[in-house]
Amino acid sequence: MSEASPPFPSRSTASHLPLPPAAPPGAGPGALPAPLGAGLLAAAPQAPALPRAPRTTTPGVPGQGRAERSGEDRQVGGSARHGSARPGRAGLAACPPEPSPCSSSSSSSMERGKMAELESLETAAEHERILREIESTDTACIGPTLRSVYDGEEHGRFMEKLEARIRNHDREIEKMCNFHYQGFVDSITELLKVRGEAQKLKNQVTDTNRKLQNEGKELIIAMEELKQCRLQQRNISATVDKLTLCLPVLEMYSKLREQMKSKRHYPALKTLEHLEHTYLPQVSHYRFCKIMVDNIPKLREEIKEVSMSDLKDFLESIRKHSDKIGETAMKQAQQQRNLDNIVSQHPRISGGKKSKKEVCASSDLEVKTTSPMSEQDSGILDVEDEDEDEEVPGAQDLVDFSPVYRCLHIYSVLGARETFENYYRKQRRKQARLVLQPPSNMHETLDGYRKYFNQIVGFFVVEDHILHTTQGLVNRAYIDELWEMALSKTIAALRTHSSYCSDPSLVLDLKNLIVLFADTLQGYGFPVNQLFDMLLEIQDQYSETLLKKWSGVFRNILDSDNYSPIPVTNEEIYKKIVGQFPFQDAELEKQPFPKKFPFSEFVPKVYNQIKEFIYACLKFSEDLHLSSTEVDDMIRKSTNLLLTRTLSNCLQNVIKRKNVGLTELVQIIINTTHLEKSCKFLEEFITNITNVLPETVHTTKLYGTTTFKDARHAAEEEIYTNLNQKIDQFLQLADYDWMAMEPGSKASDYLVDLIGFLRSTFAVFTHLPGDVDVHSTMSGKVAQTACMSACKHLSTSLMQLLLEAEVRQLTLGALQQFNLDVEECEQFARSGPVPGFQGDTLQLAFIDLRQLLDLFIQWDWSTYLADYGQPTCKYLRVNPTTALVLLEKISRV
Repeated sequence: MSEASPPFPSRSTASHLPLPPAAPPGAGPGALPAPLGAGLLAAAPQAPALPRAPRTTTPGVPGQGRAERSGEDRQVGGSARHGSARPGRAGLAACPPEPSPCSSSSSSSMERGKMAELESLETAAEHERILREIESTDTACIGPTLRSVYDGEEHGRFMEKLEARIRNHDREIEKMCNFHYQGFVDSITELLKVRGEAQKLKNQVTDTNRKLQNEGKELIIAMEELKQCRLQQRNISATVDKLTLCLPVLEMYSKLREQMKSKRHYPALKTLEHLEHTYLPQVSHYRFCKIMVDNIPKLREEIKEVSMSDLKDFLESIRKHSDKIGETAMKQAQQQRNLDNIVSQHPRISGGKKSKKEVCASSDLEVKTTSPMSEQDSGILDVEDEDEDEEVPGAQDLVDFSPVYRCLHIYSVLGARETFENYYRKQRRKQARLVLQPPSNMHETLDGYRKYFNQIVGFFVVEDHILHTTQGLVNRAYIDELWEMALSKTIAALRTHSSYCSDPSLVLDLKNLIVLFADTLQGYGFPVNQLFDMLLEIQDQYSETLLKKWSGVFRNILDSDNYSPIPVTNEEIYKKIVGQFPFQDAELEKQPFPKKFPFSEFVPKVYNQIKEFIYACLKFSEDLHLSSTEVDDMIRKSTNLLLTRTLSNCLQNVIKRKNVGLTELVQIIINTTHLEKSCKFLEEFITNITNVLPETVHTTKLYGTTTFKDARHAAEEEIYTNLNQKIDQFLQLADYDWMAMEPGSKASDYLVDLIGFLRSTFAVFTHLPGDVDVHSTMSGKVAQTACMSACKHLSTSLMQLLLEAEVRQLTLGALQQFNLDVEECEQFARSGPVPGFQGDTLQLAFIDLRQLLDLFIQWDWSTYLADYGQPTCKYLRVNPTTALVLLEKISRV
């Protein structure tokens, strides 16, 4: 059981109690005045009193009061300790004197002893255990213990035993109280005294506190103010510290904004990285810093977008200015080539090295081509007027590549380099396709080709610079891929557009432009062999345009020629013509002026034009990196085409013209003979300009001799044809009276006129030269052939007149008249109209007519029939069929 509060008041409580009155007389030394005891006991908690036997007190017995008080005190203490209510115990002083309990307790003990003896040992032990539990267990947990008592049948005995235990505790309490009571009273007395002093002290403390409060109000106010100042000071110091950390962040952010405003994106990105990794982590708990952190990705994207916008502007700019970039690069290549040519022509210049200006002046080669003539001669790019002292700026100096570098660095830092590379290459491929698309009218002028080449050169100059100034933005494989595409498209475009060119000067200028284009790109490391191969194809086209041009030139020369020998009145003209055409004739030189060349004017003109054609072919072969043998072969092949196709066709057309006369034909034969002789001089001319000997194994021979022979043969055939046509025209005038009984006295008029025409015609043939192949001294070879052909044709035509179907009847008189005409023809043959015939060779042309007419006029049929089939027959050339037809016509008369 838990102990109750002690029945004695504390010092603090006792100091407020009234002082007790003096003890009544007769009281023992331990007696307590009634009022005080009553007050103390009244202050103690009241507990219900257990029923007990009335106490008897024996007056006058010493110690009885103390014993009673001690017993009562113990009883009160035990009651308080056990918490049991005992009615009738209001206080010691209020209780009447009770009789001593010695007799009753002894009897009770005896009774309990007797009863205990009667109880079994088990019940006693159980009750003792329960009592111990009740004494030691908290009152809140005593229920189960008491329940175990009531569950048993000996609860009455337990109650008795409990009463006995209570009484024992009461006695102990009473003894203890009686032993300490006087000390308690003394303490109470002292406490009462102390209470008064304490009240005084309290009043003094109160007054002192009031005074101190009054005096300390100002100090408290000052302290409050000091506290506020200290707080403000701490806040200011903390604010300064925080601002010290924040100001660099704000300064860096301001610097970042300023850099972005001034478009310094790469420094801005560096500043952003520094801000993010160095400054912001120190002040990351501030809200504005969190806002900055949230804005960093946006700023990065903004930098990426702005730098990409700058890159797009750069790509658009170089697309627009690639023409200027290429033009500058080609100017530099042209200057370098001119200097190389100067060095090759002047390997050693006295006085050490000369300046660029001096070298150009010494060679009369100007880098700028301001005159139309120089442009036409060279076919090179136009160069703007510049001072010779000024260097042409490099192509890379014309372009600001910083946007590419900045954007590349920015994307590299941001980890998006591959994205940037893919975008750049994709855009440049698109631009390459646009650059490689030629304009539809490019073939019309050289400027169209020049602009096209400038754009291509500008594109690849930029890419080459990017290749060598950046690490991996473009690589050699990418450049090679673009170049292969550009090369194929460029060659295809040139093949298409050059095919429209009909002006050889434009083709030559185009060739020079292509060579410069190839040399420029070759200087940047691009392979250009396919371009030079393509130039060989253009060379064939150039030859075709030259042939077309020279065809017109030859036609004009042949049409404007008078086909008469060139008259010479003085030595100057003679030397001029001899200087134009290689002609040597000792007899002509001995003749006095005026005299004539045997050929007409078209001979020196044609010869000079052939040389001009060779020069034109040589111009195209320049700068093609061809060997001398290749150049010689190219020139000879082109010249052969000129002779065998162009000039031959022109001569054939002149020869075949309807209005050409025999005189012109004769002159053409003379002219072609001299041109044939000049072929060896053309061979020497080509050898001199190509330095390739004609004895070289693979040297192509000129076919001029064959060309002029064919032309001469065609002229001869035309002469023969014209003569025969003239003979036919005269024969159409024949008007024989086939029924005449008597012949006339002379030959027919038409035949006399025909013979006169033939005589005058063959007189012209005496100017024809001999056969140049065998260098024969006999002249008039063509005239002899023409004369023989004319006589044969005349003989055949007369035979046809005699035998034509329309003549059904024929008299001997008419036949004799016809015989007179044949005799006239034979007379013409015997007169030798053309020298060189041996004996009666020309008369043999009329032998068929002569034998036939003799047979009928002499009527020598017996001889004809007798000798028929014999080799020595007199009428061997008479055809039996012809004789039979003529005999039928005579027999019908």
